Amino acid sequence: MGPSPIGEDNTSENSTAFDIVQHGHKDLVQAIAFNAYGDRCATGSVDGKIRVFNRHQDGIWRLCDNWKAHAGEILELQWLPPTIYPNLLASLGIEGRFRLWAEDPSAAPGRRFSARDGNGKTVSELRSGRYPYRSFSVKHDEVTRTTYVALLASDGHLTVYECEEPETLTDYAKLDDFQACTKPNRGEETCFKVLFDPNPEPCYNALRAGVPADALSLVVSGLTTVKIFRTRDTVTSSFGAATRQRQFYLAIEIEDHNHLVRDVAWAPGNYRGYDMIATACQDGFVRVFRIDTPFSQDDGKSWALADILGSVKHDENSASKSGHLRRPSQVPSGIRAEIDKSGTHGERTSTDLPGQVHHTVKLLSKLSAHRSPVWRVDFDDDGQILGSVGDEGRLICYRQLPDGSWAKSSELGMMKAKMTAPPIHMG
Repeated sequence: MGPSPIGEDNTSENSTAFDIVQHGHKDLVQAIAFNAYGDRCATGSVDGKIRVFNRHQDGIWRLCDNWKAHAGEILELQWLPPTIYPNLLASLGIEGRFRLWAEDPSAAPGRRFSARDGNGKTVSELRSGRYPYRSFSVKHDEVTRTTYVALLASDGHLTVYECEEPETLTDYAKLDDFQACTKPNRGEETCFKVLFDPNPEPCYNALRAGVPADALSLVVSGLTTVKIFRTRDTVTSSFGAATRQRQFYLAIEIEDHNHLVRDVAWAPGNYRGYDMIATACQDGFVRVFRIDTPFSQDDGKSWALADILGSVKHDENSASKSGHLRRPSQVPSGIRAEIDKSGTHGERTSTDLPGQVHHTVKLLSKLSAHRSPVWRVDFDDDGQILGSVGDEGRLICYRQLPDGSWAKSSELGMMKAKMTAPPIHMG
């Protein structure tokens, strides 16, 4: 059973359909985001306004706050993890400004995102230079308490920031900056999406293949291309001391699309030993891909956690005692590492640099249930259910079969009421 309208309970025991929630926006809702617990919902409208709702113990969703967040259409919203205090909501507007909104939990409803700036709200923002941002993703590492923000601009340029104080964007440091997608031609229809791997660490096969346990992973879609990037360890030398750095490299490029890719999703729950990526395409197909990291059985490693991760942790512990940072043997140090580093702002390609891990891709399913352009695709929190929305307005869910392929399992459609003209009375 679905939620009830805001401030009103119209559910019934015999109800077999989802109840409609009156969100209160005066224009089209373009973005929506739930927090990790599912009891807070943020909606973003074409008119630039954000509305936040809280689900109370009686099951009713009530308005918490409403404010003008951007000058135009809101493209994306994302809640940061609830373990971060205060609660933070990230938004991206059509003008290309990425903003963080901090909640004041002591304020009264309607003023929770406290008034500080000229628009009446606390705001911390990042803006691009010549080309506006078109997509973003936020990832928080609970172990290191570090927050990462990836921003993809309309020219295909990707910038990744990191910080231990997530609420203040001015404190974020640039982790990497490069051309992730080919720059579109003038006047060409575009669509961009960037998304962090939702899993806390790489799958066990990737770890066995040599991917660091703290590696960052991104999937980026731009126009008709989909690429997966992962970080490798590089080492720079300063005043005789080696310093560890991370740099993104192109792990795999998915080349199965001939039309615009509207959306991309990364499946949580990589306990399978491989990763799964789903795409929503303009040609009406939902595609699901399997990403593997092949490794040699003769590498001398066992499946013991200490055997896979022990060399890295041992080198780090030794470095902390000696004052120098040593990394595994496959990562060079000093001047050689600087030579091996690819261009900072250039397009990343597969160059077999030290620390890169070979990836493969396999198409698991090509689903045509919509028979119309597909706009959105996403997995549930366990990666067991895949959902997609098409141009015809249907929500279709899929489940994975024992052979690894995906098949349609359910469908939810909107019923359109027929409008009849009132009778004409002749006088």
